[in-house]
This record gives sequence, C-alpha cells and structure tokens, in this order.
Amino acid sequence: MAVRAVRGAVQLERDEAGHMSEQVGALLTAVLERNGLGTDDLISIWFTATPDLHSDFPAAAARKLGIVDVPLICAQELDIAGAMPRVVRLLAHVESDRTRADIAHVYLGAAAALRKDIAQ
Repeated sequence: MAVRAVRGAVQLERDEAGHMSEQVGALLTAVLERNGLGTDDLISIWFTATPDLHSDFPAAAARKLGIVDVPLICAQELDIAGAMPRVVRLLAHVESDRTRADIAHVYLGAAAALRKDIAQ
C-alpha cells in the first residue's frame, strides 16, 4: 500500500453553512468513490477556502459524513486578485494500491477550470 495525495475543489454558489456542507460533502464523496477509497484509507485532509468564505469550516462537512477519526485542518487560500471566488480546495493523503497516475483528482462544476490538466 502506498501513500498518495488526492486533490480536489468545488466552487460554491453562495457563502452559507448549509450550502458549504452540501458541496464539500459532495466533493469528498466523489473523491472517495472515484478512487475506490473508504474512510479507513484516509490519513489526513487539508482544506483551504478562499477569503470570501466565512460561514463555516469546510472540515465540518467531513465530520457530518462520519469522518471523525481522521486529522483535518482548514486554512485560508491566498487572496490573489482575479482568482476564482468562493472555492474550497482539498488535499487528501490516502493509502491506496493505485499508482500516482491512476489517482482521480476531482474538480466539481466551475472548479474544473482551475486544473484542466488533472481534473476528472
């Protein structure tokens, strides 16, 4: 089993806690499903949010999904002029038999424009 890193992002339509929970939950679910992972495969998840998001911690969505024994951390993205607004990104460290090239990075909706080179 190897340690792999999985990237992902989603752009929120609005800064509301319920909407963030729903969208981040969908992102996490997609990351797990597309990579054939279960919660026991998770080592840690790092979340970032753009500075215009204030309603909740993205990690709260993971806890609502039952991910309660995995280290999670949230941080603020750099405030870069012209950057896509209302974006939550994640970097998950996982145990997987997949090769690095076979890891599916998940960029939902408009966030796919952030990394066209790796978005699936």
